[in-house]
Amino acid sequence: MRGLLPPERSQGRDIAAWGDEMRRLIVGMALAMSIVPGVPSAQTSGPRVPVPIFDGRTLDGWEGDRKIFRLEAGAIVGGSLQNKIARNEFLCTARSYGDFELRLKVRLLGEGANAGIQFRTRRIPDHHEVIGYQADMGPGYWGALYDESRRKKILAAPDAATLKGLVKEADWNDYAIRAEGKRVQLLLNGVRTVDYTEADPGVESSGIICVQIHSGPPSEAWYKDITLLDLTP
Repeated sequence: MRGLLPPERSQGRDIAAWGDEMRRLIVGMALAMSIVPGVPSAQTSGPRVPVPIFDGRTLDGWEGDRKIFRLEAGAIVGGSLQNKIARNEFLCTARSYGDFELRLKVRLLGEGANAGIQFRTRRIPDHHEVIGYQADMGPGYWGALYDESRRKKILAAPDAATLKGLVKEADWNDYAIRAEGKRVQLLLNGVRTVDYTEADPGVESSGIICVQIHSGPPSEAWYKDITLLDLTP
């Protein structure tokens, strides 16, 4: 590279012309540096934020039996307080998710009401049931991790001391589900009720998200303010 000091007058070079050449050289170097592969630009993407997966006005992006699930007061409502629930029913996202943190508000109405939030789940073909993890809801089941249609058992659950006074009966409760790799954590009203690590390598690590109303007596399961933070690497 030629030197950056100005040439002597004796070389017949004009100082102003030299200055123009240096400016062009510096601009060219700056442009070259800005497109070097692997060098981040000054504008970088911001932190990930939770996004709504239910808009509170429609069931766009969700599929299920609209005779069982309806919209009311900005919430998804499954079931009825007038009629028995004949079988388990699920309203599910059309999209699948892998690693995420899901937050929502839930409440149960009706004696013996039972429901839950499915995740890393899939529909069973030609059947009303689904298969996958469930964050459970209901007397004796609040805050537990159940394995719907697969192992058909509770995988992890809080003890009685943790649950004492935690659930707001017939009122809104905050539920959070964090699924990251093989680790699943559940939080109910800000208290962690489950911290579970999946040992079976065959268990699916992605799938749809569903809200459930369980078969049984007349009851309703309400879900609202559903947001998801994508944790996919």
